[in-house]
Amino acid sequence: MTTAKPFLMFQDGVAQAARELYFSVVPDSGMVRVEKYTEDEPGPAGTIKTATFTLCGREFMCSDSPIEHAFSFTPSSSTFVEFESLDELERAFGLLADGGEVLMPLDNYGFSEKFGWVNDRFGVSWQLNLPA
Repeated sequence: MTTAKPFLMFQDGVAQAARELYFSVVPDSGMVRVEKYTEDEPGPAGTIKTATFTLCGREFMCSDSPIEHAFSFTPSSSTFVEFESLDELERAFGLLADGGEVLMPLDNYGFSEKFGWVNDRFGVSWQLNLPA
């Protein structure tokens, strides 16, 4: 079966910390499998070679790149999450914004009762919404 899933490439060995943040923010999340670099491989031992995990029941993948790149994440590609309650939305927004960058503060923008857009401290972009 052909499949597709978002892939997040981190630098500086932060993939594990990013996943832990996302698991604390997004419901129905958890690890599927993880493979870490060992001593004789190109990445620092113990960092993530590849990991598959779920957010809201959807599979994502990530890695810690052992190669330094001149690029990182961009808001033009973001994860859009719809929450069931205002409390969940506000909590998630606060956790993701901590150490990150607020692109659009939580507000009513006409297309949504409550919407916010944030880059987390790892550079990953999130659009968070409370549907009407």
